[in-house]
Amino acid sequence: MGTSVVVESQRRAGLPAWSVPLVFIAGGVSQYLGAAIGVYLFGTVEPATVAWLRAAAAGIALVLWRRPWRGSWTRRTVLVATGFGVVTLGMNIAFYEAIARIPLGTAVAIEFLGPVAVATLGSRRARDFAAVALVVAGVYLLAGVSSDAQGLGVGFALLAAALWAGYILVGKRVADAGAGLDALAVGMAAAAALLAPILVTSQLVLDASAFADPRTWLLGVGVGVLSSAVPYGLDQVVLRTVGRARFALLLALLPATAAVIGAIALAQRPSAAELVGIALVMTALILSATQRKRSLE
Repeated sequence: MGTSVVVESQRRAGLPAWSVPLVFIAGGVSQYLGAAIGVYLFGTVEPATVAWLRAAAAGIALVLWRRPWRGSWTRRTVLVATGFGVVTLGMNIAFYEAIARIPLGTAVAIEFLGPVAVATLGSRRARDFAAVALVVAGVYLLAGVSSDAQGLGVGFALLAAALWAGYILVGKRVADAGAGLDALAVGMAAAAALLAPILVTSQLVLDASAFADPRTWLLGVGVGVLSSAVPYGLDQVVLRTVGRARFALLLALLPATAAVIGAIALAQRPSAAELVGIALVMTALILSATQRKRSLE
């Protein structure tokens, strides 16, 4: 979820053109396999706790990889990075609460309402209005559920979409400052530390035995590495090869990737209406990304 705003986008010698979609899909598969592991953890650990484990593991992995202490930091840049991390962790909490109740592919598609809204914000072009209409129609089809649990899951997915929009807006400030992945590393680690008293305490109150099980920590590390560290690293390689405009176009592959992972790993078979909804969201992403590509050329 949401990595393009924090990765440096300078063009350098990179991947062969034919391999770029494959590498991007590999990152998406890693991200949603991590999410699938999170779903398995929900049997013993609260979704919010899984999101915290992801942030903590990802923060540690990114800090060790990026070694941000080598850069120059001010109080302001640390505060901005921390705010960025808190928004990111909040987005992940909402996302995990969603996939605890609705299929993975459905949650991912609904979540894209956020970036599409940001991409078309303030636009008066017919193409952008069409993109918004398509994603709203897709979300309507995906939200066509009846049970209270599923309805709450859709609500959390919509909250994740709103937080993703916030992630993009705050992340742009981070990217403009040139901090990129270093800020993400600092932000994730700081957010995990700041929110630990709340999220860890709530898990201890509900079921403290989960933290005594080594599998909780092992799978939590797996979620963090697969859902954050690996996709962010691969996204950096892709961005260096194709730039932001084409990267935005590749994002259209993610809802389908999530649906496939959900079907294979979690036996979540989408209905015909859900497949149409996912297709509409993907079309909206292609429209908004194509417009962005033209504006950058």
